[in-house]
Amino acid sequence: MLRRLLLILLLVPLNVAAQFNVDRLIINGRSALYYEDYVLAIQHFNRAISSKPYLYEPWYYRSVAKYYLDDFYGAEQDCSEAIHLNPYINSMYELRGLCRIRQKKYEEAIADYDIAIHNDSTAQNFWFNRMLCRFELKQYDQAQLDLDTIIQHWSHNARAYSVKAQIFMLNKDTTQAATWLNKALEIDPYDAEGWMTAAHISLARAQWSDAERQLSEAIRLRPKMVSNYVNRALVRLNTNNLKGAMSDYDMAIELDPNNFLAHYNRGLLRVQVGDDNRAIDDFDFILRMEPGNLMATYNRAVLHHKTGNLRAAIADYTTVINQYPNFWVGLKNRAECYRRLGMTNQAEMDEFRIFKAQMDKHIGIQPRWTAAQRRATRKKSEIDMSKYNQIVVEDEETVEHEFKYDSPYRGRVQDREVGSDFQPMYLLAYSKYNNVVKAYLAFDSSVDAFNQKGKPRHTIYLTCNPAQVDERTSKAYFALVDSLSADIDAERDMSIMRNLLFQRAVAHTSLQNLDDAVADLNTVLSIDSTMMLAYWQRGVCLSLMIPVVAQGTDIRMMQERVIDNFNKAIRLAPQNAYLYYDRANIHALRGDYQQAIDDYTKAIEMNANLPEAFFNRGLAYGNMGDKEKAVRDLSTAGELGVYGAYNLIKQFSK
Repeated sequence: MLRRLLLILLLVPLNVAAQFNVDRLIINGRSALYYEDYVLAIQHFNRAISSKPYLYEPWYYRSVAKYYLDDFYGAEQDCSEAIHLNPYINSMYELRGLCRIRQKKYEEAIADYDIAIHNDSTAQNFWFNRMLCRFELKQYDQAQLDLDTIIQHWSHNARAYSVKAQIFMLNKDTTQAATWLNKALEIDPYDAEGWMTAAHISLARAQWSDAERQLSEAIRLRPKMVSNYVNRALVRLNTNNLKGAMSDYDMAIELDPNNFLAHYNRGLLRVQVGDDNRAIDDFDFILRMEPGNLMATYNRAVLHHKTGNLRAAIADYTTVINQYPNFWVGLKNRAECYRRLGMTNQAEMDEFRIFKAQMDKHIGIQPRWTAAQRRATRKKSEIDMSKYNQIVVEDEETVEHEFKYDSPYRGRVQDREVGSDFQPMYLLAYSKYNNVVKAYLAFDSSVDAFNQKGKPRHTIYLTCNPAQVDERTSKAYFALVDSLSADIDAERDMSIMRNLLFQRAVAHTSLQNLDDAVADLNTVLSIDSTMMLAYWQRGVCLSLMIPVVAQGTDIRMMQERVIDNFNKAIRLAPQNAYLYYDRANIHALRGDYQQAIDDYTKAIEMNANLPEAFFNRGLAYGNMGDKEKAVRDLSTAGELGVYGAYNLIKQFSK
């Protein structure tokens, strides 16, 4: 009996510790998710799943990380496992639906949204995404029913009106389409999809000037949508703006180097402006993509013929003639190439075939485009050799839809509104400052002194934008933590232990193990209460924990703890510009913009080349309504390399 009691007493704390460790892993993983370290987040969730595979949370959070890494299959599998373990969390059905949408599994996505809507019929995103799935499946009647529900409950959803207009367009009812579209643009004149739909209506009506204006507005609002440039080039061809059309094709190819339509049509346009050699380059590219494309082969044959590469022209003409033996224009052109090469017998054979079959058929070299020919187009799938020089358009014009996902995590930096966030805090890390401004070096004498005297295993750097941790780096950091832990356990010299603990805290920070980092820094400060770097790093770690773990009034308390740490660090190093910058950031987070501006100003006085300080002070001025000072600071930030400032300047200028 005594032995059993002892066994129970021994096992209980082990179970508690195991539970605590898994909870800590999940918190660390969520922190990495929030700060977009998706590979690192997956490492934490892998460990949690290995320890307790029956918990749904690590499966779900790992699926979020995989989703943002575009691993939609893996994300779907993890989400399915999470749903199996706990079928009552609506956000998991939403995420799995999105993963299935990205894989074009629209029917299965609809099934997920059906469950989500059954559980919560007040979530607008569920209705909207299900409607878009039905739209993609061409289930237009059911999509219209979903749209009616959306408009009834959320009458200010401009995109719903816009999609309604698209459905009417597909049904060839341009009048109704225009009516619904006008409502959409009244509600939200900044809806890119609305302007794209309006442009398609104008294109259908051959209203070229309206179409160009609408496409230009869509491009301004969504500048990376390739189809808008291709469509605007078509409009500009119809208004004889060949230079503008060429510019649009160039931009489309810059954004999507493998875009078929842009390469093909740019090749045709280059023919018209006499740029034959570069036109050949475009058709070479098309034929690498689609070796069997006879229209491109014939166009390239004509270009080789014109530029004197007769053997290459004969090879391309032959490829086309083998498929179309009665293609008389091709036979005539090949015969001409044979004669120029002195291959008389082959030329006479081609000429005899033409003479025998079409004695009275007019055959001539294709003249330059007339106005009517310039407007002529053919569908992408249409194969008609007489239309070899006509501009190609998609078989079916569509507007690219953006599915909604309101993730509790930040998602891709590149997809967020530029300037919506302040530039992050400076902290200590094992990776260098990473900015396009190569001339700027983030340097502080205290950090340099620690590297010189403390002799850390790896050099510690000052940065506000540490590189995201990949799998190889994360393994190196975990190994460093294990190595430091072994040395800390064996060390008896307090000054050496302080340095080892501080190094481990920096490694924990890089791994988003923020609780462990703070615990190590607490121990460091209990050994040496004058170590400024420890107060600094602890303040940053606490600030990074706020959006992940704090709730309600806890946020204010944690913010006060952060400020207290920065205050202590500033008392120990009053000339450190980065400390004022970091303290300013926490003031800005609290909405105390004037205090933030005061601290940013002190940081700039001490270091006039600190780009993030100018950017954040400009944003603080903007939030206070002082657009003139905001633009001035943002301009300086842009000069120093924070190029997102220019987008904000445009917004403030409006």
